[in-house]
Amino acid sequence: MKNLVLALFIFCTYTSTAQEWSSSFSSAVEKAHKENKLVLLVFSGSDWCAPCIKLDAEIWQSSEFKEYAKKSLVLYKADFPRKKKNKLSKALSLANKELADTYNQQGYFPLVVLLDGDKNILEKSGYKNISPSKYIAHLTTFVK
Repeated sequence: MKNLVLALFIFCTYTSTAQEWSSSFSSAVEKAHKENKLVLLVFSGSDWCAPCIKLDAEIWQSSEFKEYAKKSLVLYKADFPRKKKNKLSKALSLANKELADTYNQQGYFPLVVLLDGDKNILEKSGYKNISPSKYIAHLTTFVK
């Protein structure tokens, strides 16, 4: 019985803090529009960009950010890995390049773009060496 309770606790803890990144930008926008949420579009170099890796580890993976995102955001990561083992499909690479042509013409990494459900840019940001709560506060200042 103790094992069952422990397993249930671990399952509930894991699933309550699981983070869901959308598999396509169009589905992220559609979901944001339908649920009256914002889209957090992240341009990342997941296997070569040190600030991108830090942003993921320190902010995106924090339980505080996960809880905030679940209530307020739809997440999409436009990743640009360089290592052969992390290579994306041609279709996904092309889709991410098209997003970069629209939202990241300067090629900044990481670049965090906050969009409304109609794809209007509310603000752009990047890595900041601050706590998850301060990063969330930073993001909420852009909501009009």
